[in-house]
Order: sequence, then structure tokens, then C-alpha cells
Amino acid sequence: MEHTDLSTNNGCNRISSLQVEEEEAADQKPCPLRKMIVVASIAAGIQFGWALQLSLLTPYIQLLGVPHKWAANIWLCGPISGMIVQPIVGYYSDRSHSRFGRRRPFIFSGSLAVAIAVFFIGYAADLGYSMGDDLSKKTRPRAVVIFILGFWVLDVANNMLQGPCRAFLGDLAAGDHRRMRMGNAMFSFFMAVGNILGYAAGSFSKLYHMFPFTQTKACDVFCANLKTCFFLSIFLLALVSSFALYYVEDIPLQSKPQSQSKDDVGCFGELLSAFSGLKKPMWMLMIVTAINWVAWFPFFLFDTDWMGREVYGGNVGDNTYAAGVRAGALGLMINAFVLAIMSLGVEPLGRFIGGAKRLWGIVNIILAIALAMTVVITKAAEHERRVSPGGTTLPSGHVKAAAFSFFGVLGIPLAINFSVPFALASIYSTSSGAGQGKTTQIFHTFLKVYLWESSILQSSFHR
Repeated sequence: MEHTDLSTNNGCNRISSLQVEEEEAADQKPCPLRKMIVVASIAAGIQFGWALQLSLLTPYIQLLGVPHKWAANIWLCGPISGMIVQPIVGYYSDRSHSRFGRRRPFIFSGSLAVAIAVFFIGYAADLGYSMGDDLSKKTRPRAVVIFILGFWVLDVANNMLQGPCRAFLGDLAAGDHRRMRMGNAMFSFFMAVGNILGYAAGSFSKLYHMFPFTQTKACDVFCANLKTCFFLSIFLLALVSSFALYYVEDIPLQSKPQSQSKDDVGCFGELLSAFSGLKKPMWMLMIVTAINWVAWFPFFLFDTDWMGREVYGGNVGDNTYAAGVRAGALGLMINAFVLAIMSLGVEPLGRFIGGAKRLWGIVNIILAIALAMTVVITKAAEHERRVSPGGTTLPSGHVKAAAFSFFGVLGIPLAINFSVPFALASIYSTSSGAGQGKTTQIFHTFLKVYLWESSILQSSFHR
């Protein structure tokens, strides 16, 4: 994102006890922390692209002519692809006999797919124009189709990356619960680093000067900045992934592949049987996490759009809205700073509070209060516009401070959400004998169902 019967790779990396591999089990020490940190650093490359996706793509698709009420429908691809890709990746990464290891082939393929996806997203406007889109019309249908294609590929690629990376950390922890928590906390920290870099890049209005060729007739300054940001994200992901794949050994399974027996129900059959065999702690973990992410999803989907529309009072395409989107990206960067600091403090703070589960419960209360404050901030901004001449003034310093504080406070529960549930899932899988990929598979599939429902609710609300 570990269980009692594990077999070895190279003395520090361990393999899940999955039926055929159970006879290979042996006691080994956890991998050195530095190797876990290197694997966790891949999260920085993944999250750089996610930060751009979360902060800029909702405004971008509206510039291509997709109505605001349909934005959530496009984002449905994330939960849908996750429900399909996560089980397949988890199932086959646990059983992979590739000579390159179990996790590395998926990480490499996911990184390559991300590069292809962001090319289609960044160049959607240019490709659509070359295929006949009329720039004088509000909607560019060909650009929208290309964008959606790239968007879906990007979500599939991200799902290919995140599951194996977390499973790899579980392998390296070798059943050590403290190492599992530390590994997931480091993953959360590097996610914060990627967020900081991504949101910082998205908040600069002249970043495209680094690559002047990105601005074209069909691609304005906002679009050119998006292209430049994606070029930087590809470079970062390639750098951290290449180093991790080279430095951290992922020895293949020692047993030879066996032919599929008549009792082998396959990937999704095993997933359903695994659900039926889960114990109460794992069920409670998944239910609370899923409900929690139903609250997070609309924040990630509409945070910068909320700043542009509700706080700044702009409309898509005008300068006020663009200023609000950039301010939202800056707020998300503040959020990422808090996330990074909190990620490093998860382990000691959990001990101080009295356990990871108690800490998680407290920050969920903070999340609920903070999200409720969006109503207060919106009403304050609307009141300022009503009483000002013309009703078009930018928000005051007090409203901006409240909005930025909102983003900052949310970094606290986000840090816990990015680490504690996944660590608990790995720990609970110890007693069930599930593989690391299988644990990720079950946990993410349940989560994606709720995200899918959240997307539908969001789109229905806007309609």
C-alpha cells in the first residue's frame, strides 16, 4: 500500500506466502531503511502528476468546452479503472515469475504509460486543432476526446504504479509492523514532496517560458503552462523510478510457474473469495477509509475550481477565475507542506496519542470540521462581492487567509490518511496470509467503489 509465512528474495526482500510459495517460507530480517526510502521516493514522481491533475485539469477541460456539470463524469474514470486495474495488478504482481522481479515490471510499465498519457493530455488542444477543431467555437470535440483518452490512460497508469509500490514496501518490511508504518509514512512524505512541486509549478503563470514551443495557436498560456508542468513531471518520475528499479533488488519467486488448476478461480474470483474471508478489523478499516474518501474526493476534484468560482467570483476563461485557480494551487502547495511535516511525525505522534487508530479517529473529526468551513468562507466572499461597488472585487486578505488556512489544516488529516490506513491494512493481512499485492488489491477495490459512487453523486448534484 505481511503476514506470518513469508519467503526470501535476497535477505532483505521477502515474498508473500501464496499457496505455491508457502514451502519457501523462512525467517529473514527487514530490508535496510534506505532501500525503503528509495522505493517510497517513487511517490514523489507519481504525486507530481497527480497534483497537476487535481489542480489544473478541471479548469482545463472547461476551457476545451466541457460544461462544469460534466466534469465529475470525466473523473469517473479514476474509480472505474481502479476497480479493474488494481485487482489485476495485485493478483499478477503477487504471482509474477518475471526475471526482473514481481513489482518492478509493473512499476516500469506504469511509468511508461504515464509519459504517454500526459502527452495526449498536454497536446489535446493541438491535436484536436490539427484534426479540424474550430477554435472560434466554445467546444472542441476532437480535443475533448483526445483529452479523455489521455486522462483514462493516466489513471490506469497511476493505479499500475501505486499498488506495486506500496506492496514493494510491504515486501521490504518483511513482517515488521514498525517498518510497515515507517515505510508508508515515508511514502506519504514523498507524496507531499510531489504535491509541493506539482502545486508550485501549477501556481506559476509564466512557467511556459522554460519551453516556449509549448504555446501555439490552439494552446494558450494556461495550456502551455500545463504542458511544461507535465514535461517536468515526466522527468521527475523517470528519475526516481529508474534509480529505485536499479538500486533496490526485487528477486523473482523461486518456485516455477504451475499450470492453472481447475480449482483456480482466477483474479476476480479470488478477490470475491478474499472479501468473504475478511475479518471484522479489516472490514471496519475499509468501510471507514471508503467513507473518509467520499469526503476527500470532491475536495480534490473541485478545490481550485471552488477558489476560482466561489472565493474569487470568476467565470471559466476570465482573468479573475484564472487568478483564483492559481491561488487554489498555492493553497494546495501549503497543504502539501503541512502534509510533508505531518508525514514525518505520524509514528511519534501515534505513540503520543495512544495508537495509530486513535490518531486516525481524531484527524477524521478535524477533517469534518474543516470541510464544513468551506460554507463559511464561501458566504464571506459572496457577502464582500455584494457590498462592493459592481460586485467584482477580489476577496479581501481576511477571506484569502481563511481559505489558505483551510488548505493548510487539511494537510493534517491527509497525512494520516495517506499512511495509517495502508499500514493497518498490511498489519491486518498478517493473520490472513494474503499477499502484499492481494492486500492492496482488496483495499483499493473497496475504496474505488466508494469513489465511483462519490463521482456519480457529484455529477448528479451539478446537474
